[in-house]
Amino acid sequence: MRLTRRGHACVRLEQDGVVIVIDPGNYSDPHALDGAHAVLVTHEHVDHFAEPVLRAAAEADPGLRIWADRAVADQLAGLGGGRVTVVGDGDAFDIEGIGVEVHGELHAVVHPDLPRVTNVGFLVGDTDTATVFHPGDAFTVPTRPVDTLLLPVHGPWSKTGEVIDYAREIRPRSALSIHDGGLSESGNALADNMLQMCLRDVGADYQRVAAGAGIELT
Repeated sequence: MRLTRRGHACVRLEQDGVVIVIDPGNYSDPHALDGAHAVLVTHEHVDHFAEPVLRAAAEADPGLRIWADRAVADQLAGLGGGRVTVVGDGDAFDIEGIGVEVHGELHAVVHPDLPRVTNVGFLVGDTDTATVFHPGDAFTVPTRPVDTLLLPVHGPWSKTGEVIDYAREIRPRSALSIHDGGLSESGNALADNMLQMCLRDVGADYQRVAAGAGIELT
């Protein structure tokens, strides 16, 4: 499976000619959805879900399918033809031979005064292939092992120590940075140094993949 970063929380996964895009939001590459067969959306916040962009892509390609929580699906009403499937914690489905599991229920707490929205994480891959987990904006721990964790390194709902502890709990073979659009170059470098140092002791290889760059997942 090949992963390409498309800015902030958006990634593109390709396997055997099938293209899956996760969380194409307002901070993503405007061409992130080009050639996509399926889109997975973790939650409704605009840095993960750009409704006009996704709607336009779906209208331009009748074969594009979308899996998301109820709040996102409601905003995409009118596409018709079973184009959007509502999913929640514990669901599992198949995208042209690629297995996907849904884990998690709620966005991490930003502040007690702010309402929490639904957030679903997606574990892509199965026992015969490398698995990659996108948690969205939450510290959800899947019920089975994760080979590659897409690690949200920065957000208004987290601090670096929590990010480190989360990755240590999952113990992936590798952790790749996502959700870093709010950090400067210096901020990213600082986060990278701390994460690399603190994840070595659980055998996790942490690395940053630049926007637009790709990596083969094993």
